[in-house]
Amino acid sequence: MDLIVQGLGEAASRLVSLDPDVREATSAALVVSGIATMLSVVTGVPAGAWLGLSSFPGRKFLLSIVNTGMGLPPVVVGLFVAVLVWRSGPFGALDWYCTRQAMVAAQYLLAAPTVVGLTAIAIQSIDPMLRLQLSALGATRLQTLGILVREARLPILTAAMAGFGAVISEIGASLMVGCNIKGDTRILTTAIALDTSKGEFGSAFALAFILLLLVFAVNAVTTWAQQRRRPL
Repeated sequence: MDLIVQGLGEAASRLVSLDPDVREATSAALVVSGIATMLSVVTGVPAGAWLGLSSFPGRKFLLSIVNTGMGLPPVVVGLFVAVLVWRSGPFGALDWYCTRQAMVAAQYLLAAPTVVGLTAIAIQSIDPMLRLQLSALGATRLQTLGILVREARLPILTAAMAGFGAVISEIGASLMVGCNIKGDTRILTTAIALDTSKGEFGSAFALAFILLLLVFAVNAVTTWAQQRRRPL
């Protein structure tokens, strides 16, 4: 119990003094996870909307792959990306191993299936009569897609937030491809693991508190958007 109290006290001191290590890890986590989430939304929302609207042979199989991707173990994704960007790998010429670019790629692969899958579900849940009405009014396929995405904006926001939540709190993939380099690729989760292994519980508690605060903020924004009253 004394160890916990001592750790919490040191955590408070580090947070108040804006400890450089804490700032660097927080900044790196926000940059890497933010870019990965943004890319997953830009590519995942159109892909999910297309899957939700289309009907073609193999669609169910493709959806099964997407749903499987939503549960991918981060260490497996980290291994896959590490092999690809390894110096002798297919993309070794990019020199991405132990860089933020590789971390973004790995986190994108973790976030994208969640965005695609939840977007497809959101589009499918819209009343089919709306599509018929839009078709009768002469809306093009692109216009129809835009309207349906706007109608499903709250579930799609939830999809984006779920993708961010998945990557901001993962450790396996980022550790494997980013190498946990101080001041560069060290993010909140990898820093927590390292500090804990060294017995530096004060720093670990401070980082853990910030991580929990970020996850809470994401969920608070999502909840507010879902629950706020719409204008009559």
